[in-house]
Amino acid sequence: MSSSSPHPWSPVRWAQNGHVRLAFDQLTEGQDGEPLLLATGLGVNRLWVPDGLCRMLAAQGFAVARYDQRDGGESTHLPATATRNPIAALFGKRGEAYTAEDMADDAAAVMDALGWRSAHLLGVSLGGAVAQRVALRHPDRVRTLTSMAAVPGDATGLRTMPYIRLRTLGKFARLTFPDTPEGAVAAGVAVSRLLASPNRPFDEQSAREAAERNADSGVHDQRAQSRQIGAQWHGPPISAITRPTLVLHGEDDPLIKPGAAKAIASRIPGSRLVVLPEVGHELPACSWHSVATELRALAETAHHPPVPPAG
Repeated sequence: MSSSSPHPWSPVRWAQNGHVRLAFDQLTEGQDGEPLLLATGLGVNRLWVPDGLCRMLAAQGFAVARYDQRDGGESTHLPATATRNPIAALFGKRGEAYTAEDMADDAAAVMDALGWRSAHLLGVSLGGAVAQRVALRHPDRVRTLTSMAAVPGDATGLRTMPYIRLRTLGKFARLTFPDTPEGAVAAGVAVSRLLASPNRPFDEQSAREAAERNADSGVHDQRAQSRQIGAQWHGPPISAITRPTLVLHGEDDPLIKPGAAKAIASRIPGSRLVVLPEVGHELPACSWHSVATELRALAETAHHPPVPPAG
């Protein structure tokens, strides 16, 4: 979650995609850098992206902005649908509320509101799949693509099964907490514990302090999560992605198997896979330096693409 540093972000601003309003803000440091848009994961708001990581990215020459996916944070929440459980929505034949194309268009709308013709993209978890789809649907808007802790963006329904640890997903779906600020804090701690690497001691006090700073009800809003996870992709396969691509994955991810990252990297031409040791389905401080330096290196490949061998 976000650190307690005072006011490192601009006031919230709004982008519009049809009837959906999207909340976003921009780091006040490094605003003259290269545009970098962060897309967050299932249900959670943009404050789950740690400030410490964002500041490291700014130090690497990026102008960092983050946004709430539709049905998350301060962005528009859509009307309830018949599917109320994320597992049922994941394995359903079609989304009931909107498409994955709509979610990709949301990212483009945020770039429009920022005045960015194009940007580097970093998507985590569900945001990683969304970022892959943006690179397919709006390739001219994407300078580089970094997908972290995600499944292949063209895998929907039953085709996601090989990549997901269903036992963890089941635990996630069974979390129930009251719809109160106290319930949101308890849910934040429980989710942080569930998704952390089992090979690092879990710091419950820090997790609770972070949850108290960001009492995000989205971590246990199963109806909103069902709408997000149920959004179906109808576009081309990820093998059609042409943008410079980095695939990051925690070695200890308890939710998405590392095989998902390997599948993405094997199918996107020229992509690079980096496995992060002692990292789960999370963005812990021990990973920030690696993530920031890898994104900087990826950006340099966009500036200076490799020269193909002669002959």
